[in-house]
Amino acid sequence: MGVVGAGRVGPALAASLQLAGHRPVAVSGVSDASVRRAAAMLPDVPLVPPAEVLARAELVLLTVPDDVLPGLVEGLAETGAVRPGQLLVHTSGRYGAAVLDPARRAGALPLALHPAMTFTGTSVDVQRLAGCSFGVTAPEELRLAAEALVIEMGGEPEWIEEAARPLYHAGLALGANHLVTLVAQSMELLRTAGVSAPDRMLGPLLGAALDNALRSGDAALTGPVSRGDAGTVAAHVSELREHAPGMVAGYLAMARATADRALAHGLLKPELAEDLLVVLADGHDAADGRGRTDGPGGPDAADGESDR
Repeated sequence: MGVVGAGRVGPALAASLQLAGHRPVAVSGVSDASVRRAAAMLPDVPLVPPAEVLARAELVLLTVPDDVLPGLVEGLAETGAVRPGQLLVHTSGRYGAAVLDPARRAGALPLALHPAMTFTGTSVDVQRLAGCSFGVTAPEELRLAAEALVIEMGGEPEWIEEAARPLYHAGLALGANHLVTLVAQSMELLRTAGVSAPDRMLGPLLGAALDNALRSGDAALTGPVSRGDAGTVAAHVSELREHAPGMVAGYLAMARATADRALAHGLLKPELAEDLLVVLADGHDAADGRGRTDGPGGPDAADGESDR
């Protein structure tokens, strides 16, 4: 087994496969961080150029950024580095097996195995692979081989059709990558508001919200948008404009998306949605009478939740 690209993903997958009995024989890495990572997670494995990795290994992990992958595959194929019968595995979420076609024409066996996991570049990643879903795409005759490799790493194979790879990857990025941004922004606002330990405050709340969302989908929506509290939302926008203007556009976009889903699932009452949507469209204070002024403690409070 060899690894081309000692970023956060490659060494972790290689270390996991090593536990399953595969023998790492070569790794390539360019940056100082990659060299240190390879040394820490794959000790005593020689650091060599990519072509040399392919020369030494029967199973090669191509763990490079998405935009680099097509050119890397073409270059390796054109220079004769690819050998017939060699298993080439890339870990890009965006691409399926077709991106490996230049290597396939040279006789390689192409597999796309994308771990649906965020990586730290440390040994903790190997433990996180247990039970991790992998987006698997491969020629039909190689499907069992691809799924077997995933299972050896402790993962759960999930078959993704070639044409669906970009949509599949967008779904993961929308949830995982944007979640990090939202949490970081939330902690920043709480610190500005004087909260000394925003991580401790958010941990139980976000954990419960995530669990509820995974269990119940849109039925888990709570908060001022799903209740139709236009005045509260307007107050949020006003405070953001003053203290964190860079967050206003994101807040409005997510609130509009939340309102749409709440309306579609009957959580947001149509008669309350109009004032709310005006606030979200204008992005300014609704205290001029267009929004609800009674608030969660007013006469309509019994009809909704007074949660966050």
